[in-house]
Amino acid sequence: MTTTNAAVGELLERSHQLGADPKNTNYAGGNTSAKGTGVDPVTGSDVDLLWVKGSGGDLGTLTEAGLAVLRLDRVRALRGVYPGVEREDEVVAAFDHCLFGRGGAAPSIDTAMHALVEAAHVDHLHPDAGIALATAADGEALTGEVFGGRVVWVPWRRPGFQLGLDIAEVAASNPQAIGCVLGGHGITAWGATSEECRQRSLEIIHTAERYLDTKTAELAARGEHPFGAELDGYGPLEPAERRERAAALAPVLRGLASTDAPQVGAFTDAGVVLEFLARAEHPRLAALGTSCPDHFLRTKVRPMVVDLPATASLEEVLARLPELHRAYREDYLAYYHRHAVTEGPDTSPSVRGADPLVVLVPGVGMFTYGRDAQTARVAGEFYVNAINVMRGAEAVSSYAPIAEAEKFRIEYWALEEAKLARMPEPKALATRVALVTGAASGIGLATAKRLAREGACVVVADLDLAKAQAAAAEIGDLVGAERGADVAVGVAVDVSDSAAVAAAVTEAVLAFGGLDLVVNNAGLSLSKPLLDTTERDWDLQHDVMAKGSFLVSQAAARVMVAQGMGGDVVYISSKNSVFAGPNNIAYSATKADQAHQVRLLAAELGEHGIRVNGINPDGVVRGSGIFAGGWGASRAEVYGVEESELGSFYAQRTLLKREVLPEHVADAVFVLTGGELSRTTGLHVPVDSGVAAAFLR
Repeated sequence: MTTTNAAVGELLERSHQLGADPKNTNYAGGNTSAKGTGVDPVTGSDVDLLWVKGSGGDLGTLTEAGLAVLRLDRVRALRGVYPGVEREDEVVAAFDHCLFGRGGAAPSIDTAMHALVEAAHVDHLHPDAGIALATAADGEALTGEVFGGRVVWVPWRRPGFQLGLDIAEVAASNPQAIGCVLGGHGITAWGATSEECRQRSLEIIHTAERYLDTKTAELAARGEHPFGAELDGYGPLEPAERRERAAALAPVLRGLASTDAPQVGAFTDAGVVLEFLARAEHPRLAALGTSCPDHFLRTKVRPMVVDLPATASLEEVLARLPELHRAYREDYLAYYHRHAVTEGPDTSPSVRGADPLVVLVPGVGMFTYGRDAQTARVAGEFYVNAINVMRGAEAVSSYAPIAEAEKFRIEYWALEEAKLARMPEPKALATRVALVTGAASGIGLATAKRLAREGACVVVADLDLAKAQAAAAEIGDLVGAERGADVAVGVAVDVSDSAAVAAAVTEAVLAFGGLDLVVNNAGLSLSKPLLDTTERDWDLQHDVMAKGSFLVSQAAARVMVAQGMGGDVVYISSKNSVFAGPNNIAYSATKADQAHQVRLLAAELGEHGIRVNGINPDGVVRGSGIFAGGWGASRAEVYGVEESELGSFYAQRTLLKREVLPEHVADAVFVLTGGELSRTTGLHVPVDSGVAAAFLR
């Protein structure tokens, strides 16, 4: 056996190589392992160890901290106390007593598979081609045809200790075998060295791919397709029309999918999805559901499918969605009650929610949902995997996923429930989608950062696209996102242009499924006395702040009303909306306009659960885009101070004598939207360190 450092290094390298290609395994799916020796710090003796990818995590980004490290002799000794398949979940708790030292990841349910196979290196993967054979009606015969005796069939069994025993027996009884196809599930390969194991995994995957490609080509030569004939009217809409319809459907679908709990959404119109929905067999195949345990844990037992052609009008589809959703919920609850154990030690967990996680719309694409943007996006990736699996299985046989009862046993597995219980409490703004205008600098950037830190998905909207995208990337890094676009995206918007505003809101809706929170922050200022203020000066400031806030609020309200999930609109107004200094007639007038919009919209949108509030900052000099753009120099001249001293000057004229920074305004936005003031609307919050003349009366 190899030593500790060598074994871990080889394992991580192999994992990254395999996990880098989605054809080899799905996100966070599968696991790899290595056996080697380490030194027992108590006895000083060598001890045989197993390093295996722990519960959760992704092969492509696996680190040493993501490995569980166990005493191999102790894991194998569990065979002597194994209570049988009916009680095999108890063995998972016993893995904790096999750990070597402290730290590392929690051992996964697949640990036994890796420990009990004698080979030094083991890979368990979920490649689409492998699962296609595993879910074919005659998968066992096909495995023999494709691989001969080099790869062996293992009938479906739920992951656990018994499956580990089964695979170990197959490996021992078939010394010529390099691995196995697990019925309904995936593949496992083994080798004496890490490189041999990797090559064997790839051999199984590539051999299966070539076989499926050949059979698919033979069908095509006969004018046939695995998904059947093309359906008239179900083909893809043109890209622009597809995007427009997706943006119109997304808020309604998100509201329906959030009936039991708020969800973040994702959308894809990938060709593989559109092709599937354009053909005759898609209703039958979608109803069969996914098979690989990793798939349906992310996608639910089956998707909701819109049963109308792409040629149906938007109005027809919108009218049909509530009916389909109601039927889906009834079907899912019936599925739960068919299989749930209602009493005794094996009582099933409560139903986790009856809303769909995947919605398929012919001609348009796929909408997916989850507790955050990454989970929603990955659900879509998994369903693409499932479509690929169905195509492969139908090309060589017929798609036959595991039985519904088996799916339920995994979906409502006590171990899965325990994993969910270990997840951290969601942050205050989790599942909320925020759009912040003027968000590439100053108050807007500080606000976008604060909202993201509190769990929101943030759309950074700014006149300068490059700066918006750079700010979004900065926010992704700030919160440590594995993929920055799962937290923040940057979009260009001229808020004075209704078409540009509509486009920005569309970007938000397609990125995250909808919109819950809008911060009207975009602004500028020209400090001039009345007689020097031109008509253009007046129009520019009113177009950006008064008209711009109106356009953004209007477009956002359309989405929020369609969602039916309430929402927040926050205006970054100004102390000047209440009490203005000299030489800023245009700026102060437009800020007063914004302040009154708060009152008007709070009264109008309250019936939809949409709260509208304002913030009146003053003296925000440091980090402010407005002050840096010339406003600071102008105000400093008005007050007869150096521009560098302007912040201190403003602070000294307040009651608290403290300077106001962009972060203080961002704090106020969070206070208004974070849930603690859920019964507050129409409020203006001063963030000015106390300007008595601006007190609201």
